[in-house]
Amino acid sequence: MRVYILWIAAALAVCRMDAQSRSIDEVLRQVEANNKELKAAYQSLEAQKVEAKLDNNLPDPSVTYSHFWGNQEDMGFTGEFVASQSFDFPTLYYQRGKLAKERAAGLDRQGATTRQQILLQAKQVCLDLVYLNQLKALLAARLDNAERLSAFYASKLEKGDANVIETNKIDLELLNTRTEYQLNENNRQTKLQELALLNGGIAIAFDDTTYADAEPTLPSLEALRQETLDADPSLQALRSDQVAAERQVRVNKAKGLPGFELGYRMNPSSGGRRYNGFLVGISIPLFSNRNNVRQAKAKALYAENLLESANMTVENELTRLYARAETLRASMADYREVLERQNNVEILNRAIEANQISMIEYFVNLTTYYQSLQNYLSLRNEYQKAVAQLYKHRL
Repeated sequence: MRVYILWIAAALAVCRMDAQSRSIDEVLRQVEANNKELKAAYQSLEAQKVEAKLDNNLPDPSVTYSHFWGNQEDMGFTGEFVASQSFDFPTLYYQRGKLAKERAAGLDRQGATTRQQILLQAKQVCLDLVYLNQLKALLAARLDNAERLSAFYASKLEKGDANVIETNKIDLELLNTRTEYQLNENNRQTKLQELALLNGGIAIAFDDTTYADAEPTLPSLEALRQETLDADPSLQALRSDQVAAERQVRVNKAKGLPGFELGYRMNPSSGGRRYNGFLVGISIPLFSNRNNVRQAKAKALYAENLLESANMTVENELTRLYARAETLRASMADYREVLERQNNVEILNRAIEANQISMIEYFVNLTTYYQSLQNYLSLRNEYQKAVAQLYKHRL
């Protein structure tokens, strides 16, 4: 394919790969290890896991001592020492333990959701950099061609074989190409800074000009839908929240069971007399657990509705992205077919140098050709990013 041969030759000529350049997968591994936001999220989630276990701790034991003396001298004194421990019904501890595990699972999936969002952002930045690197190679080839043509027409002008209008037209092409090249380089540096920020402030050299999969194919929409619904971490987190909400209903029901208190009691008094015994108590939650079950059921219903809404949102977004990817893929095929039939720059250069075409014809063809190439590269980039979003659950 002539368009590919031209582009590859330009890339080899003006875009030598840096030895420190890394693949997208390597970049993502670095971002996962260095991203400050992700580290903070993991630490916060770990703290929340510990917090979820606190509700299942036993109350602190209680120790009291009371000293009494009489209002007459011969009455002596007496005292009371009590050491006791209260605890809930064992069923409540069991249900709370299950609830803590469900919450921990949900928190892990929240962490996976945060990780996915950050890695998807990093991957899209890398895909943009691949595009900008490709555009850099294309603009460099275009700039080289404009410089050679400018020098050729400057020589012709000195010999009187060209006029000033033609020379100025070529100089404008040279200026425009230099400007586009510099603007593209600015965009590249901005993306590299964005990538460094995602990598915890550590710069990454990324000069790739090819995608790992040049044109990834898509499965059927139904197969992709099922895979996404099963594997999407945000949906998994909501499912965990729903299970935890249902478990909270059981916990609140168990709170209606009685609590107990056991302890030791001693009553010393003057004269060396002492009474020893044990303490047994029971608390019946007649008032403290009122409406707790109703509240938990309402939250469980909310969690169920939230999951259903999220499922619909994910499916609709998936359908939209899938349609966009298919449209981009079709447009890429159309561009590729047309570009394969186009005359390349070298043929145009030979034609203008041999006076076989006019300057107007040359620039119309040249501008259309380069613009078509840039459009094709842009379509490839948009398709890659659409596919990355469709497969974000695989990150």
